[in-house]
Amino acid sequence: MPGTLFVVATPIGNLEDISARALRILREVAVIAAEDTRRTAHLLARYAITTPTTSLHGHNEAKKTPALIERLQRGDNIALVSDAGTPGISDPGQGLVRTALDAGVKVEPIPGPSAVMAALAVSGFPTSTFTFLGFPPIRLKDRNTWFSEVLAAGRTVVFFEAPHRIRATLEQLLEVIGNRSVVICRETTKAHEQLVKGPISTVLATSIEVKGEFTVVIDIGDTTKYGAPSPVSDGQLLAEFGQLTKYAGSSKRHVVNMLARKHGRAPNEVYAALERGRKSTE
Repeated sequence: MPGTLFVVATPIGNLEDISARALRILREVAVIAAEDTRRTAHLLARYAITTPTTSLHGHNEAKKTPALIERLQRGDNIALVSDAGTPGISDPGQGLVRTALDAGVKVEPIPGPSAVMAALAVSGFPTSTFTFLGFPPIRLKDRNTWFSEVLAAGRTVVFFEAPHRIRATLEQLLEVIGNRSVVICRETTKAHEQLVKGPISTVLATSIEVKGEFTVVIDIGDTTKYGAPSPVSDGQLLAEFGQLTKYAGSSKRHVVNMLARKHGRAPNEVYAALERGRKSTE
């Protein structure tokens, strides 16, 4: 009879956040497949767990998955863990889970700490529906497309960002979506935990230590409605239009709608402003 692949959520910072069920599973399985065995060793040592570990990360997942599937089919139970949070959610493990399911192996979630849920819970923003966008891409063209997706979401958006890119990402967000409210959660549940909330411009002016892991929550709101127009010139609108159509890979009509939502104007007003901006440059 095949074994079970347990997808085990582990603490995102404070080691006390792990569940009793997760600890039991980690003790009982034949092996723990860990994103970083050294990081996982700290957790196991804390709770005197002696289960052997094997590494499973982005660079070796494809190579090691067949052997792990073979063990599962022989009847071994295996726990899959990442460095923090739930495996497969912006972390390695998705390939192993998919292959296990395709092979008819039982896959069982052991839920627990989540940086996404923790940030949403303390944001104060609407959470009945939200969009999770992982990490912003690095390439400029891909980033512009990603930012247009943020604006078009029409609901609360959550994403992760690396410390060396957090300021540049916030600055670009300010340009693309306007001065909306954000919550920045840094090092959640850890000793130097920091939470900053406010308009993007205010957050940029706040002293945020560029260190650790960042979870960002944005209150996009209902982008189908237009609020008070923002003080933006025809020339500025034309420049934004040119940038978005060049890099975001979106149609002109889509970009006009994006600008209308961002600046609180009706689409026909944006069209008129773009025409005025073009004529002034002729």
